[in-house]
Amino acid sequence: MFELPEDVQQIQQLARDFARKEVLPGAQKRDHEHAFPADLVRQLGEMGFMGMFVPEAYGGAGLSTLAYVVALEEICYADASVGVTMSVNNSLVCWPILANGTEAQKLKYLPDLASGTKLGCYALTEPDAGSDAGAQRTRATPDGDDYVLNGNKIWITNAPFADLCVGYASLAPEERNKAVCAFILDAKAPGFNVGKLEEKLGITSSATSELVFENLRVSRENLLGAERQGFRIAMATLDGGRIGIAAQALGIAQRAFDLAVAHARQRMAFGKPIAANQAIQWMIADMATRIESARLLTWRAAIFKDGADSARASHYCSMAKLAASETANFCADKALQIHGGYGYSKEYEVERLFRDARITTLYEGTSEIQRIVISRNYLG
Repeated sequence: MFELPEDVQQIQQLARDFARKEVLPGAQKRDHEHAFPADLVRQLGEMGFMGMFVPEAYGGAGLSTLAYVVALEEICYADASVGVTMSVNNSLVCWPILANGTEAQKLKYLPDLASGTKLGCYALTEPDAGSDAGAQRTRATPDGDDYVLNGNKIWITNAPFADLCVGYASLAPEERNKAVCAFILDAKAPGFNVGKLEEKLGITSSATSELVFENLRVSRENLLGAERQGFRIAMATLDGGRIGIAAQALGIAQRAFDLAVAHARQRMAFGKPIAANQAIQWMIADMATRIESARLLTWRAAIFKDGADSARASHYCSMAKLAASETANFCADKALQIHGGYGYSKEYEVERLFRDARITTLYEGTSEIQRIVISRNYLG
């Protein structure tokens, strides 16, 4: 049996205690009110969970990817909306700055992100650039020592409350991925505008909106990596995003499973607990097996992510994201079925889990995209 290292177990327990005591009690209320969990995000920063693999030299916790996914699962067990806020800040904002930023950029931005003093967002998706991320239409026009950005981004998690943004724009949209650049953007700068706020099916207390760049002036000092290397940075960053979504999905799946087991033991029908029925037993068996399989795959991906084999890390991150996200949807569906009519009511938590699970097969690369990525490793 695979055992987590002792230091990772300690992080897991710390996250579990916080999630059960502080995050879970208000999850239903936040969901119904679509309330952003600002206070919880601040507490996560104080605990070191907003910059988990940022080195201590830049104000982070200096922990492994394995510790990160284990902690993130525990937070998402309580509330996936809180978890995705944490995931974006870690995987999609801190990581690309750490991996591609200059020393000056790391010193300037990472300490505030890691401490939770500032919140980041990640702006890649556009109306015509979702799975086809190379089709960027947001344009970056060089102007002396600056670039001027114009364009729209959609589905941007954390955007309404973000202080800075890792964003993408193209020097020449007709050249597709060959002309994409990555930037660190000041969310308070003139021309950085929060557009339409999205009304979503699930993760409703996670803030999501459109971004509109209108003559947004960005210093060349805020170019992330080299010019025209943005697409490479985006694809590498999404590997980390995918493992974060895998952890999120595991949290949802485990919570759905635990609620299903508890209800099956307590709910009486025809004079006996419904857990005595083979139909229920088989659902529970399938849920448990899928969760364990997806969790081990996610842990393996995390170990590769911490290693030097980036190709294998990318492959297993896609596998983990695919397996865990589809497991979350399967488990949420079966949990609702086991709850019967109660599961369809907003008074019961499984209804929220059912809605929250659905997004995990869509963002950070759809299940279909993951299957393409995985198959290419075998078919070329």
